[in-house]
Amino acid sequence: MDLSAHNMNTLFDQLGLPSSDKDIKQFVTTHRLYSGDIQLTEATFWTPAQSAFLKESLDSDSDWCELVDELDSMLRH
Repeated sequence: MDLSAHNMNTLFDQLGLPSSDKDIKQFVTTHRLYSGDIQLTEATFWTPAQSAFLKESLDSDSDWCELVDELDSMLRH
């Protein structure tokens, strides 16, 4: 069982993305989801593995779920 504290930086690590605060801000700025019709997990900028991780996190209500929801919100504002 994973007992480590999760935050946005560790989520980006989990996704295999650069994870400094600056990197996250840049990612969010570059990958805005302007259409409400696009689900986070279906965005074209994810690799298949990243998309699967995000979908599994949401579907299973995992420890990552709240952060995935937060990322979704960040990408839409």
